[in-house]
Amino acid sequence: MPQVDPELFDRGQFQAELALKSSPIAAFKKAIRGAHEVLDARFRQGRDIRRLVEDRAWFTDQILREAWARFDWCEDADIALLAVGGYGRGELHPYSDIDLLILLDSADHETFREPIERFLTLLWDIGLEVGQSVRSVDECAEEARADLTVVTNLMESRTLAGPERLRQRMIEVTGSDKMWPSKHFYLAKRKEQRDRHAKYNDTEYNLEPNVKGSPGGLRDIQTILWVARRHFGTLNLHAMVGQGFLLESEYALLASSQEFLWKVRYALHMLAGRAEDRLLFDHQRSIAGLLGFDDSDAKRAIERFMQKYYRTVMSIAELSELIVLHFEEAILRAGETGQPRPLNSRFQVRDDYIEVTHPNVFKRTPFAIMEIFVLMAQHPEIKGVRADTIRLLRDHRHLIDDEFRGDIRNTSLFIELFKSAQGIHRNLRRMNRYGILGRYLPEFGYIVGQMQHDLFHIYTVDAHTLNLIKHLRKLKWPELAEKFPLASKLMDKLPKPELIYLAGLYHDIGKGRGGDHSELGAVDAEAFCRRHQLPTWDSRLIVWLVQNHLVMSTTAQRKDLSDPQVIHDFAQLVGDQTRLDYLYVLTIADINATNPSLWNSWRASLLRQLYTETKRALRRGLENPLDREEQIRQTQSAALDILVRAGTDPDEAEQLWTQLGDDYFLRHTAGDVAWHTDAILQHGKRPEPLVLIKETTQREFEGGTQIFIYAPDQHDFFAVTVAAMDQLNLNIHDARVITSSSQFTLDTYIVLDTDGGSIGDDPARIKQIRQGLVDALKNPDNYPAIIQRRVPRQLKHFAFAPQVTISNDAQRPVTMLEITAPDRPGLLARIGKIFLDFDLSLQNAKIATLGERVEDVFFITDAHNQPLSDPELCARLQEAIIAQLSPTGGQIEPSRISI
Repeated sequence: MPQVDPELFDRGQFQAELALKSSPIAAFKKAIRGAHEVLDARFRQGRDIRRLVEDRAWFTDQILREAWARFDWCEDADIALLAVGGYGRGELHPYSDIDLLILLDSADHETFREPIERFLTLLWDIGLEVGQSVRSVDECAEEARADLTVVTNLMESRTLAGPERLRQRMIEVTGSDKMWPSKHFYLAKRKEQRDRHAKYNDTEYNLEPNVKGSPGGLRDIQTILWVARRHFGTLNLHAMVGQGFLLESEYALLASSQEFLWKVRYALHMLAGRAEDRLLFDHQRSIAGLLGFDDSDAKRAIERFMQKYYRTVMSIAELSELIVLHFEEAILRAGETGQPRPLNSRFQVRDDYIEVTHPNVFKRTPFAIMEIFVLMAQHPEIKGVRADTIRLLRDHRHLIDDEFRGDIRNTSLFIELFKSAQGIHRNLRRMNRYGILGRYLPEFGYIVGQMQHDLFHIYTVDAHTLNLIKHLRKLKWPELAEKFPLASKLMDKLPKPELIYLAGLYHDIGKGRGGDHSELGAVDAEAFCRRHQLPTWDSRLIVWLVQNHLVMSTTAQRKDLSDPQVIHDFAQLVGDQTRLDYLYVLTIADINATNPSLWNSWRASLLRQLYTETKRALRRGLENPLDREEQIRQTQSAALDILVRAGTDPDEAEQLWTQLGDDYFLRHTAGDVAWHTDAILQHGKRPEPLVLIKETTQREFEGGTQIFIYAPDQHDFFAVTVAAMDQLNLNIHDARVITSSSQFTLDTYIVLDTDGGSIGDDPARIKQIRQGLVDALKNPDNYPAIIQRRVPRQLKHFAFAPQVTISNDAQRPVTMLEITAPDRPGLLARIGKIFLDFDLSLQNAKIATLGERVEDVFFITDAHNQPLSDPELCARLQEAIIAQLSPTGGQIEPSRISI
């Protein structure tokens, strides 16, 4: 800390200010305000961050001493003012906690009650927010014995005013020989750290990470120092080099990582104007600029800054693991060395941790760098790698060069890891953490820490990739068979499961390079297969899966699965049952590894439907596709069989069907046709709309809620319906709109509740929905108000101009309207209102919400049920949608009209 810094605090000027004022408050406030401005200016000018946080603590010391000196404590008073916690370390960020301990010699607080209260009131009046406690030395001992946080705070203390002897006594009575011996302290801190990491899903990679508390954050460095201080006494980060816990190069990396996080935290506090440790979207762009990540593309600047952040916390996590393993050996197993159990001439197991048999193992036999991970997968009882061996791995990473990558021993070992019965994900994650995976596969190294600045991808690309492999492994767990019954069943019967893991490893590896990442990844995957000498069939499957890993989810979510041509085209792309099985399982894992909130019951049922229909098409033969007439006949025959068994007159049913049109039977199952038919016949000629509600499937985890509406057709039917559903807090995922020849509309909506689940067996909720829809449709002139909900905070940071594409369908008499836009409350109701204003009829819709964006497809016709043919009308429609959905007032992105 500086001895004196007149620019930051000029004591003479401060005393003069005090003398001029009747109240000291103004002088204190002026000094504090001036120091804030000086320090913030120094930050913007690039002042060394370590100096800055120490300067701020020094300034705070001066202000507190001046405030303390205004009260008559007398020279030998048994009371002292101590800085504790982070402030006790002499580190303060703009809005860090200023933790104070007013330490008394005896438990008689009354003697000093009045001056203490006046001192704390003064601090409050001058705007200094402090966390304070008033304790005697004995009370400190009592509190510290009971509370890990208290003893940790007291370990980091400095005397600001009053006799130093009080602090020394406090240190003595709370020392490790009196309480919290280093072994117990270490175990408690490890549990505290695990619990804290669990709050952040045990990953360094969160979209809005906590710079202080997330894994790899500043708290992890502090935890290391607390444990070292408790065990060895006063110890700073560099002193750990002398104790053998860190190499000089590791210390330099840890220190530079801490300084980078300090810069981020300082900027966060400064921009937020409060103690904000979450790296919120609100601040990421500004901090990227403050730290020099300039780019003409602001999104790219944010992504480069966040990649630096993620790689930094990954380095901290890696070094933290190394030091913690050293602590376990030094603190928990001091003097206790178990007998080694040999695995081979290069490795042995000691105390359940693997270690080298000789320090030169990796130098003499570089293939051992790959072998150690295969051995751990083959021996799942091994808990991890011993600290010295982790350091040797780090020290010999430079041996991984092109010659190493081409060595058949290394390529064989890498493939062997993917064939292991257990531990594939766990050891790939270790390889990534120790910096091995990105060196062995340089193309993987490029995506380490790479984020995508959106709400759809909540992990960095490398974390998502390893998460996908983890999810594939979990599909073999019995507890997941209920949630993913088909994927779990298929995973068990894949002929070569290692191929899907390899495809998963490469599926997103082309991201961040520009261009189609599926195509770029396929090129990398082919080179990988060639280098690893995989058989031709295996290589072709892996490359095909990487190239087409998005096709199944895109088809299920954006195309009409009731159209036989869609199924036939997809079946032709897939080609055979084996590829279909692999692609389905990979798609399920990819969606769940991208963002768990994306997985819902309706998305599950769409993928299952596409899989089942494609499987049927492949069995029938691609040269013999099912035509529309045959599918209609099959659906009607099966539905009639259900109705007759239930006692319905077949003639009445068939007479009704003549009015419904072919599309109705293509878009509904036989079970739904029978359900609708029976209800319509019973409803008769009643004027009020018929609203039916039921689950689409009986499976607990799959399907949504189906709402079927039968009513006389009216121009504003769709617009009124979606506005009413929006008021009922329903999320629409699919819409099938059909108008019969008798001018009745038969609309089917698949909806989920606001939490992403189906309505389920909830009679009160079902009654509320049915009544709300009936009331709205009976009185369409009372158009439901589009709900003006607030846009959630995160969505505000992903504003972009909507893209609108209008084209006519080559195979059906409809116009396809594709909309990509920022998600916002009431979006579908707004689109419905536009359709109403333009006199358009909706025939079908596919609704997909992906993080902060929607990707919706609408099949529409004009007022005469014909495709749109007027380019001027289409241009006005496009402009109206963009103006309504644009967060910036309607700037048109490059969109397309082809009619």
